[in-house]
Amino acid sequence: MNRSHPRWTALALQSILVMAAQQATAALPAQPLKPTSSALDQRDIRAQLSPLRYTTLAAEFGAKVDRLPVAEGGAFRAGATLISFDCSMQQAQLIKAKAALSAAEIAWKANQRLNELNSVGKVELDVSAAESAKARAEVAAGTTLMSKCRVTAPFSGRVAEQKVREQQYVQAGQPILDILDDSVLELQFIVPSGWLAWLKPGQTFQVAIDETGKHYPAKVKGIGARVDSVSQSIKVNAVIDGRFSELVAGMSGKILLAPPANR
Repeated sequence: MNRSHPRWTALALQSILVMAAQQATAALPAQPLKPTSSALDQRDIRAQLSPLRYTTLAAEFGAKVDRLPVAEGGAFRAGATLISFDCSMQQAQLIKAKAALSAAEIAWKANQRLNELNSVGKVELDVSAAESAKARAEVAAGTTLMSKCRVTAPFSGRVAEQKVREQQYVQAGQPILDILDDSVLELQFIVPSGWLAWLKPGQTFQVAIDETGKHYPAKVKGIGARVDSVSQSIKVNAVIDGRFSELVAGMSGKILLAPPANR
């Protein structure tokens, strides 16, 4: 076969060019990959204001609500009475239990004296002792129940919601008040895990609250202990740095926080 044919000449030239290109590529130094921005870097980071502490106060026994001294939205101090129940029946039961205890102790003391004179059987003496102990237990139970006729605030804060009304009968375990401590308003939001290189507790930033249309100072309180491997993100806890009367738990806004310009 004649290898000087134009077709073979073109194929040989093409092979020489391909080999030369491969050699030139191999001679180039490896270039580092440019980091790509995550989706979180490109979108607004949102957060909602939440109270420092919050809880629901419920009835521990069936009773009628006598008074709710703090109105919905009202403020209170730790230890203040938030719920008063009508405990007239429980009071009467406690008086009855105390009378039964008095009678049981009289009988037991009398049997103790008779026992010293060998005038009472051991069974009768033991029964009177057991009756006295039972009466003491009933008085203790009644006293504990009476202590729950008044529910006090576990912390200072505000009443978020009244779930029942005065003079309404409630069952054991029924929610009555939602309360919260808004002395400090917290923020929770998600940031790219790459921000861990520069984001630290104590770092300050601004948050734009939708409801007020204003910017407020905030401070990073803590950073989550685990990175989400799927989204490559991590949770950040922050607090509003200061007291602002117009801010209320449940408001939301945009976190004005971005990597430093030199990164």
